[in-house]
Amino acid sequence: MNNTYTDLVNQTFEFPQEGFEVNDNYLEFNGLNIKALIDKYGTPFKLTYLPKIGMQVNKAKKMFQDAIKKNRYDGNYYYCYCTKSSHFSFIMEETLKHGVHIETSFAYDIDIINKLYERKKINKETFIICNGYKTKAYTRAISRLANSGFKNVIPVLDNKEELEEYQKHIRTKEPVKLGLRIAAEEEPTFDFYTSRLGIRSRDILEFYVDKLKGNEKFELKMLHFFMNKGIKDDIYYWSQFNRVLNLYCQLKKICPELDSINIGGGFPIKHSLGFDYDYNYIVNEIVASIKSVCKKNKVPVPDIYTEFGSYTVGESGAVIYSVVGEKMQNDRENWYMIDSSFITTLPDTWGIGEKFLMLPINKWDQEYQEVHLGGLTCDGYDFYTSEEHINAVFLPKLSNGEPLYIGFFHTGAYQDQLSGYGGIKHCLIPSPKHVIVGYDKNGQLKDWLYAKEQTAQSMLKILGY
Repeated sequence: MNNTYTDLVNQTFEFPQEGFEVNDNYLEFNGLNIKALIDKYGTPFKLTYLPKIGMQVNKAKKMFQDAIKKNRYDGNYYYCYCTKSSHFSFIMEETLKHGVHIETSFAYDIDIINKLYERKKINKETFIICNGYKTKAYTRAISRLANSGFKNVIPVLDNKEELEEYQKHIRTKEPVKLGLRIAAEEEPTFDFYTSRLGIRSRDILEFYVDKLKGNEKFELKMLHFFMNKGIKDDIYYWSQFNRVLNLYCQLKKICPELDSINIGGGFPIKHSLGFDYDYNYIVNEIVASIKSVCKKNKVPVPDIYTEFGSYTVGESGAVIYSVVGEKMQNDRENWYMIDSSFITTLPDTWGIGEKFLMLPINKWDQEYQEVHLGGLTCDGYDFYTSEEHINAVFLPKLSNGEPLYIGFFHTGAYQDQLSGYGGIKHCLIPSPKHVIVGYDKNGQLKDWLYAKEQTAQSMLKILGY
């Protein structure tokens, strides 16, 4: 009977795969000798393999260019990086090496834009797509960016009132480009039917006619669409996509300056060796669908923008642990305890039940067994007990000699922000002011400020700017 871990993987998947192979019973990640890094740095550690970022960007660019050529599509493709996936300077600078543009989510993102401009990593021709529900601090930061000469800053209006802020604060001679985000209808399994972000589709045409048509200060350039479920080959995605395309065509007929459609992000990444997603087919369907609907409505096709975040950086990341102990808690639940915590290093595993691609680094020639993985905290949710392709975890049995090392791969998006690495936050939303209320020595209630609101400067320092 073949019962080593190598046998298990070979029986279950096509292996080796892109990014993963085994040499002398040690796993390599994109050709990296992980065991050498373990010997040098010890565990646990986070790993970022920067070359993977360029590989992902260029792969997507090629797929869209191939689809444009195949469909004789008379429009351009623009790849934007969704900054909230990872704001670190080394990530941003690596991404920008490959001719991408930027999508932002919060006011502090604009501070990063200015830092990147100071470092000559971007110029004033770079497209800056400003998304999200915007605070006054955010709209004013966007306005300053436009006033300073960034020709392609595009505020994507999330609500009708947002326009008033730009009317007040933008003072450019040339019209400022705007986008409109359509509030997407989600599939029935979601907790809500319509996204909280964006403007209701039924209000788009009326809003344009009332507020933007003939407004010399602005020109509507972009229609923005994104579903929380991501880009999936199912009836819910394609029906919503076609509704948006038809709305684009209606709007284009009365708004000649409209020339772009932004489909957001949503490309999945590999979280299992059994991952199966036909990127080329999906990209071709997107391009072909846009051309078909535009041809039917007799309007020119738009330029296509995407805002890939997880797809850009997710597969560049990994977290490496050691198994520090084994515990048999009943007749069938065997626990491997790791030298860290899933809650603090991979918060999506307990926050939304995310599964990552998990493989042992060593002991591939050992027999395997079903195990549960436990973190070091006393929290009942600090565990990992199933993989994306199966409701279980299998790993080599422990033996004398070196410890068992395990890696969670394709963890490069969102995990640092969600875990508050060093003090950063998701979308760079700052920690709020902290007010304390208590009794003084005279028995009177007093309040005082324990901490001010977190500043952009404090977060940018952590991020390497």
